Amino acid sequence: MRRFARVALLCLGCAVCSLLYGLGQLALSLEQEPGGGGRQRQARDPATPGARRRAGSAGRGEAATGRCKNLSVSFWNSYWMLPSDVCGMNCFWEAAFRYDYMKTHPSEKMHLAVVACGERLEETVTMLRSAIIFSIKPLHFHIFAEDQLHESFKDILDEFPYEGKVNYTLYPITFPSESAAEWKKLFKPCASQRLFLPLILKNVDSLLYVDTDILFLRPVDDIWSFLSKFNSTQIAAMAPEHEEPRIGWYNRFARHPYYGVTGINSGVMLMNMTRIRRKYFKNDMTPVRLQWGEILMPLLKKYKLNITWGDQDLLNIMFFHNPESLYVFPCQWNYRPDHCIYGSNCKAAEEEGIFILHGNRGVYHDDKQPTFRAVYEAIKNYSFGDDLMHSLLQPLEQELQKTTHTYCGRVYKVFIKQLTKSIRDLYARRSKGR
Repeated sequence: MRRFARVALLCLGCAVCSLLYGLGQLALSLEQEPGGGGRQRQARDPATPGARRRAGSAGRGEAATGRCKNLSVSFWNSYWMLPSDVCGMNCFWEAAFRYDYMKTHPSEKMHLAVVACGERLEETVTMLRSAIIFSIKPLHFHIFAEDQLHESFKDILDEFPYEGKVNYTLYPITFPSESAAEWKKLFKPCASQRLFLPLILKNVDSLLYVDTDILFLRPVDDIWSFLSKFNSTQIAAMAPEHEEPRIGWYNRFARHPYYGVTGINSGVMLMNMTRIRRKYFKNDMTPVRLQWGEILMPLLKKYKLNITWGDQDLLNIMFFHNPESLYVFPCQWNYRPDHCIYGSNCKAAEEEGIFILHGNRGVYHDDKQPTFRAVYEAIKNYSFGDDLMHSLLQPLEQELQKTTHTYCGRVYKVFIKQLTKSIRDLYARRSKGR
């Protein structure tokens, strides 16, 4: 019996060694496969020299060396595929723990991107102000703007009281040279720039993209935390286009595939860009799966006569074919006029308030929806350092009470419910020295 036990123990040891060797070889082979990603020269962010000088370290990516130690750079995925320039076998072993690590150790810096063209300077600055007021972790703004807007952005942003928590980088509007004209005229000028962010910001792991007409009524940290809720297949998060199918646009009028019952709205889009760059997407153009940079132009060529809302429609088509890749967050994270002009239909906002206000259709600048305009004007006119209760919340509530003749005004309390909580939480953090 004793001899039998020794033989069994020896066999078990040999089996373990063989398994370890096999796994090691598998890791090395995955690095060389197309899915593992070959070594590519990192593109430099196209920031202007002046913007680099003012932003300090803004616009610079994570260091290329030692990335195994920074587990926030890459996420584990179900295929165990990591970029070949991350590291070798060690990353293979660490990848198994990376997914759980990210759930408890989110990135310390939050990256927020916006695209501004035409008369959107003031609107963009107001959005950035709302992000700064309540956010806790450091912010890095990636601002894509027409060249004539760069100096104005610099002049305004350099006067913001950053307190060491905010950096920014300015970028020109850029599209692939061979198809730039088509992308520029898609929907609105510059709107489709967002589709190319994963290809331009190659050193950014995760990013929150927002339209210029967004206002944050609670910390950016809270929507950023959805990254830790992604499962192993999800690469992005957006909210539904509508809550009520009877007034939905996609389910009534769309001439192309769209996600879910009512489609998705891309005005607030949280992206794990490492996963986006790595993923091979199913599509209805070829049986071969295509990567992000390969699928955009063929998709536009096939559907350009059938799409109405430009890049948002293309995103709907992509996630229709890859529904497992999308995380859907509730409507109060992207609250638009459609949620109240036909009667209140965002139940989550009624219960908890509005978290992110989206003033599409130009409602911040006309008198059609005075409730939305009142919130915009309150944040635009707020001076950093003033008492938020007396300088922002109380005057805003007085203005909102004047809008009760409108459908949105009848539920005006949902516009300040979360804002009130955000202000109280901010003062509580300050009292504790945080």
